[in-house]
Amino acid sequence: MSLDVSPALLEKAERGEVSDAEFVACVRESLPYAWTVITGVIAEAEGASDGFADNETPPPSEAERGQLLRALASDAIRGGLERHFGVKLAFQNCHRVAVFKKSQVDSDRYRAFVSVRGQLLNQSPELRDC
Repeated sequence: MSLDVSPALLEKAERGEVSDAEFVACVRESLPYAWTVITGVIAEAEGASDGFADNETPPPSEAERGQLLRALASDAIRGGLERHFGVKLAFQNCHRVAVFKKSQVDSDRYRAFVSVRGQLLNQSPELRDC
């Protein structure tokens, strides 16, 4: 299961009344490692002169890796986080998370990060089975 959804939130979803804030709170509580990585990268990007930051540190265990995969592979979760923080998240391998300002989505740096070439250049034998 990707998220720990409370009965009250599930009931609201069944009625169609879930706000982004409620959804993001559920994500934060359900995927604490992913939340920490993503908010850390966002904070780092906010302090960077070029507005870019990424996380290249592999997760300490498969459980934490699974949290990142669930957060960033789900369109709903990723989209909710992007709307909440006002950023564009990018993801390579199974742990490299980057954050871009929305104004940077058409930048050379963003296009390079999400390109086939960028993915291939970010490979290493250690990450083969991540």
